[in-house]
Amino acid sequence: MKKILTIIAIFAFFFGYSQLNNVADGESITLRIHYGFLNAGSANLSAKHVNYKGIPHLYVKGTGQTTGAVRAFFKVEDLYESYININTELPSFYVRNVKEGSYTQHLQTVFNHDNNTLVLTDKKTPANGSKTIKSAKGIQDMLSCFYYLRSKTPAELKVGTVINMNVWIDDEMFPFQLKVVGTENLKTKFGTINALKIIPSVKSGRVFKEKEGVTMWVSNDYNHIPLLLKAELAVGSLKASIDDFKNVKYPVKFSK
Repeated sequence: MKKILTIIAIFAFFFGYSQLNNVADGESITLRIHYGFLNAGSANLSAKHVNYKGIPHLYVKGTGQTTGAVRAFFKVEDLYESYININTELPSFYVRNVKEGSYTQHLQTVFNHDNNTLVLTDKKTPANGSKTIKSAKGIQDMLSCFYYLRSKTPAELKVGTVINMNVWIDDEMFPFQLKVVGTENLKTKFGTINALKIIPSVKSGRVFKEKEGVTMWVSNDYNHIPLLLKAELAVGSLKASIDDFKNVKYPVKFSK
């Protein structure tokens, strides 16, 4: 059950557009996590409009935790934060602060998009200082990718679309390729809804079984909220399904 938020966020959200105008202030989306047959945990993604260093930003926060029987033998408490510049749609500041069993990590990243560098600070060992790393043009973090997806219009997400992007995850940059492979009428706890089916190509070995071991479904509307994720892991399988949503900007149309 390691890296709950990593698994969801990396593979759900890889699209670019020009305005972060379809995310309402105070929006909240909750996913229920299943590991095999176990109800293993939950993850929440929330957003609000703020000023960061005097510039309008979208502040997004992702939290993930194990629950129930899984928490009894493996405790996870993950926190991710990102400040996304409203005008450029690029992240300015990113935090990964996780506790997964005996493993902990607390990293902060400042993005300098003008010269394609970033400054990484390990808050667990502040005495070591920070290091400047060369990055790619237009690099995104895990959470900012989510909101790039959200700002695409349905007309722009056509079946057959292939998108490439560089994403900053923990302390590394990873290239990803994502394919929109079709649409489906997906059953959820709220009813049936038309969804886009998305398959990202991922780096196998460390977490995932195969290069394309992850499939994601998002609502085929102006919200593009995540509905379902399935992942074949190196050990076992994981499923995340929508459990709750609040304050989304556009009506979500479920049918019974």
